[in-house]
Amino acid sequence: MALILGIDPGSRKTGFGLVDITGGRACYVTSGVIRVPDTSLAERLKVIFDSVTQLTGQYVPDQLAIEEVFMGKNASSALKLGQARGAAITAAAVAGIPVFEYATRTVKQSVVGQGGADKIQIQHMVKVLLRLPATPQEDAADALAVALCHANTQAQLIKLAGARRFRRGRVV
Repeated sequence: MALILGIDPGSRKTGFGLVDITGGRACYVTSGVIRVPDTSLAERLKVIFDSVTQLTGQYVPDQLAIEEVFMGKNASSALKLGQARGAAITAAAVAGIPVFEYATRTVKQSVVGQGGADKIQIQHMVKVLLRLPATPQEDAADALAVALCHANTQAQLIKLAGARRFRRGRVV
């Protein structure tokens, strides 16, 4: 069993999603969006850090999976995204939770089957894979996709290693 916290970082909205992997099957636990107030960057980063700290304290995930920064057209946005990631990663590190990072294309490939998938495709596949009754919000779906990508990656690594189980970040 592994409880994975997926994070889709953003300086305005940060998505989160928790998935429980038991017997190779992904089960939805919870998801949502951390809405960051329109204040100074330092205050927004504190909100992200405090919120991820609260999530890790409440659910005690075994691992945290987070999307890597991608360089879009605006370097300033990429820097802010990197700082938001840093706040979430630091919260996990303080809690002693191992952090795994995935490129956006890798997440899309893992969940949808193609690296150029759009947001609607991600939302649909997350809904199908986790057997959800309704379509999750965009940012929450992205975070759940990151968690599912991590679960898929770990499952493949375990198969390659010939192990039978994976517990608390270790092959047993």
